[in-house]
Amino acid sequence: MTKIIKELSVFLPTFNEEKNIEKVVRNTRRILVKVADKWEIIIVEDGSKDKTPEITDRIANKEIGVKVVHHKLNRGYGGALKSGFSNTKYEWIAFTDADGQFDFSEITKFIKKQKETGADLVLGIRTKRADSFIRKILTWGWSVVLPRVLFGLKVTDYSCGFKMIRNEVYKSVLPLVGEEKVTQIEMLVKAQRTGFKFAEVGINHYPRKFGHQTGADFKVVFRSVKDLLKLWWILR
Repeated sequence: MTKIIKELSVFLPTFNEEKNIEKVVRNTRRILVKVADKWEIIIVEDGSKDKTPEITDRIANKEIGVKVVHHKLNRGYGGALKSGFSNTKYEWIAFTDADGQFDFSEITKFIKKQKETGADLVLGIRTKRADSFIRKILTWGWSVVLPRVLFGLKVTDYSCGFKMIRNEVYKSVLPLVGEEKVTQIEMLVKAQRTGFKFAEVGINHYPRKFGHQTGADFKVVFRSVKDLLKLWWILR
């Protein structure tokens, strides 16, 4: 595999992934050394209650180019994203979930799409979602209907947990006030309004083998809807 990007930071939002994180980091690192001249992996350990903190520390001590950012308390997906972005150092930043539902080798699709289009943000689109029916319905409403209606956000699958974004974009949209799922909406809406160029690429989405998804939990959904309306009021 020919190296196709000069530098790339990758961060992994991680919560209670003791059975997934080591394999995900290993696979991510294996691809990065082939596609990027300079690279780093940041594990954002978001206050896990299982053995994830110990496992991530062990990985970082063993693997060159891997470091861990620990949250003493769980800050949710939005908090993990903010920590991930703020701890990266290279021009391009990619993030992907630590649950093994994405194949990081598909980062080549993002890089090629960026070179073809000159985009500042390349967003993944899950072409065939490996989720339950109820989660698909909730995500459709959350990812398509609400962002388009409230903010005019023109993206297909905003909540896909695999994206590649120019570091400059993140710095330009600060401060981010949204939490949980709203963080991504706020970032993308601000980037769109600023005039940054978007591109999208279809990627695979695989079933989770271990662990539990929290994105469709009632408390998370309720809090996210509340935060979304708050964001709408701020950005209106």
